[in-house]
Amino acid sequence: MSAAARRLASPRTPTLHDAEAQLPMSTMRQTIKAVLLALLLALLGNAGAQEKQADYQLGPGDAIRIGVFQNPELSLESRVSESGTITYPLIGAVAIGGLSIGAAEQTIAAGLKAGGFVKEPQVNIMLVQIRGSQVSVLGQVGRPGRFPLETANTRVTEMLATAGGIAPGGADTLILTGIRNGKPLRMEIDVPAMLMNGNSRDDIVVQGGDIIYVHRAPQFYIHGEVQRPGSYRLERDMTLRHALAHSGGISLRGTERGIRIHRREADGRIAIVEPEQDDTIKTDDIIHVREALF
Repeated sequence: MSAAARRLASPRTPTLHDAEAQLPMSTMRQTIKAVLLALLLALLGNAGAQEKQADYQLGPGDAIRIGVFQNPELSLESRVSESGTITYPLIGAVAIGGLSIGAAEQTIAAGLKAGGFVKEPQVNIMLVQIRGSQVSVLGQVGRPGRFPLETANTRVTEMLATAGGIAPGGADTLILTGIRNGKPLRMEIDVPAMLMNGNSRDDIVVQGGDIIYVHRAPQFYIHGEVQRPGSYRLERDMTLRHALAHSGGISLRGTERGIRIHRREADGRIAIVEPEQDDTIKTDDIIHVREALF
């Protein structure tokens, strides 16, 4: 048998081109669409990550990588000091603590241009590691302690959730302290009002070194002729009527006409108030229900 005859007699091994030729046109189109969609999603995810990094405010302990376009000798890896500065070649100490990455890039570029070292510097900063410092969540929370920042845009509510949330004995309002733009920051955040009213402006991004403190809930005290004397949590807009209900109401020996409130004024003086049923109770009020005379 000749070579040509043998080739005709033996079956040919299928190739990739053969498989593609057998694919329906609709299947090929679907495959191409799927590949393009995957590429688009990857690009969008990368853009979102870059945007989050650009919004991040640098702070003590952050590790960064600095590059200057067409000036590789000015590349530098550094860590932001506790004072919020880095030492950069040619321009010395640069204060970037509290600045966004974009603002820090502009600050370094301005220093290089002002010194005449680079005519039109294009500075790029990459966040290599989020600061080693942590956020402290203290007071009346589920798990008080220090917690690392998991992401660059961790907010107050997320940090509070990490600490187990506000404990039953905790106040609705928390206090946030820290440093922003080199200046002390102190905020009182009403958590229920923020969440119920959708006021996300107070749910700010936390930074390393911040302290979140939840004080104990305000209380009032009631004693005398009531069913359950003791101390109770002071709820918002609570009235004397509500306070008496919390204590089980006035006993058979008590009288509404004999109620007095001992209240500490702003000057430290103790005032004695004869309240109405719908008067508002204040923090640390001491309510005394007297015994009826007859």
